Amino acid sequence: MIFDETYTLSNGVKIPKLGLGTWLIEDDKAAQAIRNAVKIGYRHIDTAEGYGNERGVGEGIRTCGVAREEIFVTTKLEAAYKTYEEAISGIDGSLKTSGLDYFDMMIIHAPQPWTDFHEDDHFFEGNREAWRALEEAYQAGKLRAIGVSNFEQVDLDNLLEHGTVKPMVNQILAHVSNTPFELIDYTQSKGILVEAYSPVAHGEILKSQEITAMAEKYSVTVPQLCIRYCLQLGTLPLPKTANPAHMRSNAALNFEISDADMETLKEVERIKNYGEASIFPVYGGKLK
Repeated sequence: MIFDETYTLSNGVKIPKLGLGTWLIEDDKAAQAIRNAVKIGYRHIDTAEGYGNERGVGEGIRTCGVAREEIFVTTKLEAAYKTYEEAISGIDGSLKTSGLDYFDMMIIHAPQPWTDFHEDDHFFEGNREAWRALEEAYQAGKLRAIGVSNFEQVDLDNLLEHGTVKPMVNQILAHVSNTPFELIDYTQSKGILVEAYSPVAHGEILKSQEITAMAEKYSVTVPQLCIRYCLQLGTLPLPKTANPAHMRSNAALNFEISDADMETLKEVERIKNYGEASIFPVYGGKLK
């Protein structure tokens, strides 16, 4: 079972190979979603201050009936926090909101505030300050691992050159039809695990006849094929759902995509429209 498989981070901490994303799961529904996921077998939960559901996720972790140390919980430092003081406050605030004594990992949500996402300013100094706060929380035992999200090569280099602890993960948008191979290769070459969010392209990939046909060839669903694709790239997929049936289906990954079909999937025409989700910066939208 995929639930029994792990990657090992650069500091020796083991992280389950499949995580449950919680973006857009409302706070008052998050606790039950977590309890359902843990009952099914998930042991890796991903949240963020920016999701507004850390309280509910924490409640779910505390009330799921499984020992805290058996569940890997990741949260994210708000992208706007680019001073040491803001980052310290954000770390402690997330711990307080969630009601957890520690996080297994905390990552910087983005190198730029969302209003400046993918603009020219990379906020190098601000990210060094935020990273210093994460390093200190890591050394203090508040966090078992630290990392980043949405970081490009230059953003990674900034921390690799100036930090004292190497980022352990880089969580990025990566899925069939939009796979940043150069960034994945570079990140992995530095001993940093790549986590793949939106492995099913926020559902838009379900509309692809080409991918549907390949999924049928393997007698699997399109999400199963796409999640398996991410695993075979050596990345850690984080499919998001609050639906228990989808949670079970997303974890039924006991098949292997052939080398030839992997190459075909790597060449699928890039998706250009994420539907209603296109307004979000990670999908090309722009906040004002």
